Amino acid sequence: MGTLADGRIPVESAPMADQTLTTVAEESGFRRTGRIDEVERLCKAFALQWPDAVRCIEYGRSAEGRPMLALIVSLADPRKVPVLMIQGGIHPGESDGKDGGFIALRELLSGAAAPGILERIAVLFVPAFNVDGHERFGRWNRPNQNGPEETGWRTTAQNLNLNRDYTKADAPEMQAMLALLREWDPLVCADIHVTDGADFEPDISLQAEPINQGDPQLFASGRELRDALIDKLAAQDSLPLPFYPDLARTDDPASGFLLTVYSPRFSTGYFPQRNRFTVLVETHSWKGYAKRIRVTRNTIVGLAELVGSHGARWQEQSRLADAAAAMIGGSNVTLDYTSGWREPAAAGAMSEESDASSAEVIEFRGYAYTRKPSKISGERVTVYDPTTPQIWKVPYRGRVEASLVVQAPLGGYVVPPAYTREIGAKLALHGISFEPVRGVVEKVQAQVFRATRVAFSTAPFEGRMRAHCDGGWARETHDIAAGALFVPIAQPKARLLMALLEPQAPDSFAAWGFFNACFEQKEHMEPYVAEQIAREMLEQNPQLRAEFELRLREDAAFAASPSARLEFFLRRHSSWDGRYNLYPVFRVDELLASATPTQG
Repeated sequence: MGTLADGRIPVESAPMADQTLTTVAEESGFRRTGRIDEVERLCKAFALQWPDAVRCIEYGRSAEGRPMLALIVSLADPRKVPVLMIQGGIHPGESDGKDGGFIALRELLSGAAAPGILERIAVLFVPAFNVDGHERFGRWNRPNQNGPEETGWRTTAQNLNLNRDYTKADAPEMQAMLALLREWDPLVCADIHVTDGADFEPDISLQAEPINQGDPQLFASGRELRDALIDKLAAQDSLPLPFYPDLARTDDPASGFLLTVYSPRFSTGYFPQRNRFTVLVETHSWKGYAKRIRVTRNTIVGLAELVGSHGARWQEQSRLADAAAAMIGGSNVTLDYTSGWREPAAAGAMSEESDASSAEVIEFRGYAYTRKPSKISGERVTVYDPTTPQIWKVPYRGRVEASLVVQAPLGGYVVPPAYTREIGAKLALHGISFEPVRGVVEKVQAQVFRATRVAFSTAPFEGRMRAHCDGGWARETHDIAAGALFVPIAQPKARLLMALLEPQAPDSFAAWGFFNACFEQKEHMEPYVAEQIAREMLEQNPQLRAEFELRLREDAAFAASPSARLEFFLRRHSSWDGRYNLYPVFRVDELLASATPTQG
């Protein structure tokens, strides 16, 4: 096998000075990937081979008790240089990050790639984040993926998808990961995956943030990072995409692609809330494993080179973004986004044709395909012909619009004593500061959120019954109890704080069901009692009678609902539960008197 265009030897044929540093993937000709014992062996071998540059650390234990290992690699003091994090194996069937990562690190350490770069940066390498899923090995765990022969399983031993767990942090693996982030604070995180979906020529996609979300002052550097990495890969015979290739309609290439701005349950949405950079790296599942590993290796080396060249400047910009975040009190903050187009949900909804003005038509390097009704499912299915390249002229919906904008509180949030243990522990995991309220603070002009409607999920998602709340904030006077937590908005992770505590944010604690009991009505009045009370209220209050009769005339749904008509009176009776549908976390304008802040 010859050399690449830049003179480097392809990873398939690179000579190995020390066979103990060789991956199972290489030894098998890229037919297989190793198990967790290989991760343990290689981490120890790297530390022994380069004791001045490599530390092997156990940063946690999985649900089944397996050690979670990482390498911190640098020829400088790793706490004084920009840190590039390579996260592999969040989905263990997608093992490209593990195998490509070990190869890339070996070349960086030996000087075969980017000589001298480790004097300017540190690399934090997590080979197999989901270690329990990694050991659930099987031949058909990724049936739509072209190798390796056997892989791990997508979810943890608790059946949780770690790339949906960044905010709620239910899994012990995620709790360990957040501790690792608090310790090393990586400037750039590359989360290595393998795509699903259509067959086409491009072999990798790179979706970087902050570009569409987070602090706007970081957007230019986010684009710089993405575009420079694309240029590096294109010069190495790759066909990289600047977005994740989400089809607008599943399995229909003619529908084109839409840009998804990921919420912070995902790594791609989480890091920009911390004012740090992230790259979602997705090699293409239909390409052979040897090629995918080579492209992954090139991506990691390219990222190391870019962080080495620009990391000091990007790090300073991130620190400025931290300072700006601490000043966002009273400002409007975007907490959710839409691509500007979605599949029509019902007859009469916006059609693809009527949305054409919002989409850019692109020429996309795909393959010829046919769509025919299936004799199995009865639905139309797509069959690709990878021997026949074809240019698809399809819409790309890359316009991003804010769908939820919330004004940040001037002072911060107050978590009542009944919730401080659970919510305080979660905030601490994310490195968010809070303060205990030592004594009762009377008659605080707080903002409270009362839900007018709560829609619960009909089935559990990631182990939780999610809740979507309609409603709004309004001023009320409340006493703040001793033992409550005051969470100031004036802190570097203010954007993340709002993503967690604003009840309508897509991955807030409220959305993940932490407060579901607050939206359950616990006291009910028997209808015959309610009827009697309603009659008495009508007799005693002419104004109430007029309001009730007006509502009957103008609101047909109300008039037709016996329960709604009774509730009209019950809500105005002294027995009504004033905490029903009250989100228990308040917003305040002032800084509450309290003890020294507790750093999460």
